[in-house]
Amino acid sequence: MEFGIHAFVWTEGRTQDALETAMDRARAAGFGLFEFPGLDPKVIDIDRLAKHAAKLDLKVVASAGLTPAHDVTSSDPEIAPRGEAFLNEAVSVARDLGSSQLSGPIFSAHQKFSDLPTETGWRTSADVLARVAERAKAGGVALCLELVNRYETNLINTVKQGVAYIGDTGSDNIFLHIDTFHMNIEETDQAQAIRYAGEHIGYVHVGENHRGHLGTGAIDFAPVFDALIDIGYTKHVSVEAFDSRALGDPLKATCAIWRDLWDDADAFARHSKAFLDLQYAEALRRTAAYA
Repeated sequence: MEFGIHAFVWTEGRTQDALETAMDRARAAGFGLFEFPGLDPKVIDIDRLAKHAAKLDLKVVASAGLTPAHDVTSSDPEIAPRGEAFLNEAVSVARDLGSSQLSGPIFSAHQKFSDLPTETGWRTSADVLARVAERAKAGGVALCLELVNRYETNLINTVKQGVAYIGDTGSDNIFLHIDTFHMNIEETDQAQAIRYAGEHIGYVHVGENHRGHLGTGAIDFAPVFDALIDIGYTKHVSVEAFDSRALGDPLKATCAIWRDLWDDADAFARHSKAFLDLQYAEALRRTAAYA
């Protein structure tokens, strides 16, 4: 497994210098992978970021989210096409960064909904994602759908829903992006959910139930790593956490980041890397012991 960390540990990622500084700090903490938030190529020099990553020998993951104005579940004749165009551009950014995937909650608006999802919205979203995935495949980019909790989308919250959604797209270039923070809310058993998802999993986020230091909350990570090993998962596992002091108001509101979770982002990153290394090593040891 390749362990990574999200830019949000240091920055919301709205300036070139902030992103490059965060990349430097991620590498200094021992990570070999860095996840970018949604990037606007009109503001951020994507080629320069790619070159900086290469200089650091740092692999990258691109992510994105949809606003209500880009909601691909919408019945408005202008909104879903606008969302499709946005996702196509995000795929191009991922490709140009050197990312083999575009992750995030890209199947609906990333927000708290006040209504139940509709069959039409599900079908519209699946059709849009199928077309985007086909175009992305030509550029070597897979789509990884982040399964976020009920307060951040109404469409897909569980791996069972995610697997069904992938089936409805008919695409072989769409995978699930699971996250222990969200699974802690929506799944009755995280390890069981991982085994159910199996080969559909394309990316993994780890985060505590309180989004603070790993190992200090309610999530039992041992069964999570055991399940990932059981299904033969060898792809990326990244820490996602948020420094409230670095985030703008819209993101704080969407993700409900209302308090500081640590005092030192660099120390948080170092602790996270050591925690992931230990969890993985112990899971491998358990696997060997029961082989």
